[in-house]
Amino acid sequence: MRNQETRVRGIAARAGGWSARHRWAAVGIWVLFVVLAMGLGSAAGRVDVKDSDQMGGETHTAARIVEEAGIDEPASESVLVQAKADGLKATDAEFRAAVGAVVTAVEKTGKVTGVTSPYDAKTISKDGRSALVQFDMRGEADTAGDRVEPVLKAVEGVQKEHQSLRIEEIGGASMMKTFDDAFGDDFKKAEYSAVPVALGILLVAFGALVAALVPVALAITAIIATMGLMGLVSHFQPMSETANSVMLLVGLAVGVDYCLFYLRREREERAAGRDAQTALRIAAATSGRAIVVSGVTVCVAMAGMLFTGIAEFEAMGLASLMVVAVAMVGSVTVLPALLSLLGERVEKGRVPFLRRRRPSGSTGEGSRFWTAVLKRVLAKPLLAAVVAVGALLAVAAPALGMKTQNLTLDQEFGDSLPIVQTYNRVNEAFPGGSDPAEVVVKADDINAPEVRAALADFRERAISSGASRGPVEITTHDEQNVALVYVPLVGGSDQDKAGESLDKLRDDVRPATLGTVDGVEAPITGQVAGNKDFNDQLVGSVLPVFAFVVVFAFLLMLLSFRSLTVAITSIVLNLLSVGAAYGILVAVFQHGWGASLVGAEGVGAIITWLPLFLFVILFGLSMDYHVFVVSRIREARLRGRSTRDAIQHGVVTTAGVVTSAAVIMVAVFAIFGTLSMQSMKQMGVGLAAAVLIDATIIRGVLLPAVMSLLGERNWYLPKWLHRLPDLTHDESPEAIAPTVRDGERGERGEPVGV
Repeated sequence: MRNQETRVRGIAARAGGWSARHRWAAVGIWVLFVVLAMGLGSAAGRVDVKDSDQMGGETHTAARIVEEAGIDEPASESVLVQAKADGLKATDAEFRAAVGAVVTAVEKTGKVTGVTSPYDAKTISKDGRSALVQFDMRGEADTAGDRVEPVLKAVEGVQKEHQSLRIEEIGGASMMKTFDDAFGDDFKKAEYSAVPVALGILLVAFGALVAALVPVALAITAIIATMGLMGLVSHFQPMSETANSVMLLVGLAVGVDYCLFYLRREREERAAGRDAQTALRIAAATSGRAIVVSGVTVCVAMAGMLFTGIAEFEAMGLASLMVVAVAMVGSVTVLPALLSLLGERVEKGRVPFLRRRRPSGSTGEGSRFWTAVLKRVLAKPLLAAVVAVGALLAVAAPALGMKTQNLTLDQEFGDSLPIVQTYNRVNEAFPGGSDPAEVVVKADDINAPEVRAALADFRERAISSGASRGPVEITTHDEQNVALVYVPLVGGSDQDKAGESLDKLRDDVRPATLGTVDGVEAPITGQVAGNKDFNDQLVGSVLPVFAFVVVFAFLLMLLSFRSLTVAITSIVLNLLSVGAAYGILVAVFQHGWGASLVGAEGVGAIITWLPLFLFVILFGLSMDYHVFVVSRIREARLRGRSTRDAIQHGVVTTAGVVTSAAVIMVAVFAIFGTLSMQSMKQMGVGLAAAVLIDATIIRGVLLPAVMSLLGERNWYLPKWLHRLPDLTHDESPEAIAPTVRDGERGERGEPVGV
């Protein structure tokens, strides 16, 4: 047969062909790679991002000074002792007895140092109903959350003995433990749910257990291998727990998707009467090519996060890039080998209550639903395009008023955690006391008269300017010539008001005091300052990241399809999809429209890092469907169909696999929308909404409508671009010598513009 004799070129086709011929070798190499990657990564250990590298601006400068000085700032804790009724005061005997019991209990744990009574430190609220017992955790601050449990138990014991008082602990260590527990529980829930959900959907899609297990198994092995690689790479680019979680999320989504594309095409070709070898070759040359193009595009998009200059983003970007690359390589190498080994056994384990499904396109009819939709879209493409674009712009409109900020503890968790209520009570009784600004003062001689005078002046002006109500505490490290100044900010947990107080310190108080002394550095850090510096750095990186992702995605599409029109429409459609996701996020989490449905009442803002993160992730993942659908349309066009027929054929024959892939992605992302942390909830809802929009309105309506309106202009490539590298030759064997209906051919014997 001609299609068996024709040599198919291209990386994906050659890789698939080699793997199918050397099945056991391909599987063995993959298993060896996964084992070696995990083993070497475990042996090397993982280096995580340092606190000093997390931020930019003054926050980074302050962390660097403290680190270079060798000052180990302990994790500070406070115990709030507060009267439940109006009558009891800090001066009463019962109140004093409770304070004494707290001091004794926490000291007995042996885990703390520097315990200070509120009667000595004057940490009693103005109304006299609240007091703070303060102390530091022994050991390194970064791991204090692991050691705070006995102290929390001791405080709980005192609370049981004094029911008329509210006795609660809060601080760096206890909040660290709360976040770690909530974060860990959330991601365990997501991890344990994601795989069964994906497997269940694949069972419905394929109707057979073996066929459903193959994509899940490949995705899991890709994730395991990437975990090992992250350990090795972390010695050059530190990683983090967040990067690990994002890697798992992206790896499961793309790993299953890529296998799904490949497996469905192979089954479709076999159902059309081709032998197993030919079916695999066609799947390798078509779906394999789409996987490579999509994978490279996703990797480029993820690489955009490396331009932020933010260590956490760089870790997430590199981890995501690696898992996509591993999943892509696995899909075009070990997957053909597995399919060749399994043969007809891929249909084993058929689910009794699911009828045997014929793969979409095996009869040439494709999806009935999308056939009906396409019939209406292609009948009136202009109307369909206008309605689709109008709907997407309407959904995206709320994004124009997007407000981003790092969520406070009560925004992140609502009232679901007791520590949130403690946080609010402390801020109400001692505004700014739980999150003070920290001024790191470095001088040639910290005890020089002019430096001491400037410090005293700073303390006085911080209060007189209205930035703080005090008390302003100063700790001097004589040997290091460093002083740490702690300034409770007016505004407390209100980020906007606290931000105004910070601006007064940075722009007015500091220049007039410490700024007048030569040789003095005085960067201001703390939670509020860190949030501001993070926002400023993120805003500054938006344009470079957007430009990098868009330009390189455009170039990849141009080289992959040799069509200027396809490249431009790809970018525009993806931007519409991202914009719609932004609009949904703002409507739900900022304006509260339907917030009760996802448990997001009262958040009022989008977490700072999410818009850029979503843009990068969605721009990459959207290419999965786009490349797959457009590749099928172009393949049909090369086989001699008219552009209109090629559009209908491409969309309806890919509808089944795109729908299955989208349902899996939406389901996995939606799991994150059920988690307790609002940041994770926002990420899950944003990703799920965007994928749903992308797989339906964008690929099912807008893409065919626009391509129908453009007609032959879809394949337009200016003559001056003909010298670009040709990456379009990975077509199915039948497409090597296409019949062109209109008789027009370009310089290389291709249909014009192809």
